[in-house]
Amino acid sequence: MKQHSVRTHKSAENLPRPQQLAWKIAEVAADPVAVEPAVVEMIGNRIIDNAAVAAASLTRRPVASARAQALAHPFKPGATVFGLAADRRVSPEWAAWANGVAVRELDFHDTFLAADYSHPGDNIPPVLAVAQHCRLDGAALVRGLAAAYEIQVDLVKGICLHEHKIDHIAHLGPSAAAGIGAALNLPAETIYQAVQQALHVTTTTRQSRKGEISSWKAYAPAFAGKMAVEAVDRVMRGEGAPSPAWEGEDGFIAWLLSGPKAEYHVPLPEKGEPKRAILDTYTKEHSAEYQSQALIDLARRMGPRIRQAGGDLSRVKSIVIHTSHHTHYVIGTGANDPQKMDPKASRETLDHSIMYIFAVALEDGGWHHERSYAPERANRPETVALWHKISTVEDPEWTRRYHSHDPKEKAFGGRVVVTLADGSTVTDELAIADAHPLGARPFARAQYIEKFRTLAEGIVSAAEQERFLGAVARLERLDANDLAGLSFAVDPALPGTGATGIFDWNASHGGARSGLSVVA
Repeated sequence: MKQHSVRTHKSAENLPRPQQLAWKIAEVAADPVAVEPAVVEMIGNRIIDNAAVAAASLTRRPVASARAQALAHPFKPGATVFGLAADRRVSPEWAAWANGVAVRELDFHDTFLAADYSHPGDNIPPVLAVAQHCRLDGAALVRGLAAAYEIQVDLVKGICLHEHKIDHIAHLGPSAAAGIGAALNLPAETIYQAVQQALHVTTTTRQSRKGEISSWKAYAPAFAGKMAVEAVDRVMRGEGAPSPAWEGEDGFIAWLLSGPKAEYHVPLPEKGEPKRAILDTYTKEHSAEYQSQALIDLARRMGPRIRQAGGDLSRVKSIVIHTSHHTHYVIGTGANDPQKMDPKASRETLDHSIMYIFAVALEDGGWHHERSYAPERANRPETVALWHKISTVEDPEWTRRYHSHDPKEKAFGGRVVVTLADGSTVTDELAIADAHPLGARPFARAQYIEKFRTLAEGIVSAAEQERFLGAVARLERLDANDLAGLSFAVDPALPGTGATGIFDWNASHGGARSGLSVVA
């Protein structure tokens, strides 16, 4: 890996293309280096992981709405949509949209945390949709996904967005564009323009994850994937993009990040170096923000000890979670979000409240992707009472470990001090989640399959589950016709939301309505 310095340049400096971050990203994406077997295996794992969480979210309103929007854009060859038969194809950017929302809705797929946050599995829907539509094979898909993961992880390592309240999809747009370019075997010049265009149109604020968090939290990564597809299509037709996107005098770093005097360092593979970044990422055992994963496991472990020491959880006087800056300020009391303590808050908001999550995990001895967020669960009086006794504080040592480059030191958990009514305390700590590659029960292919079967049970038939898993097992050997197999259908047909929008207006209102028109 080589560290690349990235800073603002005045227009008069005329920064040469080879020195621009977008060009360096494009060169990495276009480098035809072979994909290592361990990376191929992990890409298959993450395709299974995405399908698992998509299956569990199919009937949720945001997913049904996105699917309905996609179905209003049928296209051949087109791409598949989770839950629908393989012959029901839609335009690739809309497949990326619908599948991206399905994957992201439950906040239950893979993660990578460094200078910023990311869910690299968000790259899979747009790259897969383009691969299906353009009739690529499994090897091309693998090449594209290896590149997309590499670029996303490297950007997350080098550039912090959240400190400037920029949402992390600003790293996803460029990585998805790079992955699509790699899958299509496009020249570096084309990928360069697409990466810049994707950055330009996917830069949004973190208000989507602050305050009253709405369904846009699930839509935002899907939007980035959709924009990446459109960006690549546009530049393939010979169009350009704002340049240099990161380093420009009025560009991303100068006005949206740390300003003209700032310098970032982004690691990227050198020419001929394998793209292995996916191996640095990790999935979730629990459907909640990643910083809560280890703390859910810790609550599961501490619950019996607290009951043994105090009799029951009603005797808890206070719980203080000593943790990293990120956890304290994003999902802890350091966020100063009253919604994080509100039993009437949305599922998306509760997912970003470690106080709520820790309370429920203590009471229930675990976490469930539906039951743990149910309104009746959040409004349980004893849960609310316990929840409001929990606070977080930043511990410099946990912050240091959060940012450590040493995998054996890097930590996303914390130390919990429970004070009981009699003044006695119960203390424990956990650095990484049990499912983490270095955790107590690291996920491998068997665990990904188990997660898929668990979440797909009662939704996807056993035969369809087997067919899908068989396709993933042959990932690199799939031909263009087989690539549609990396989705699944359900029976009976999926329900809609009952609501209509612009795209299905005519169908729901009996055809076009009369009105004035002007002909030039």
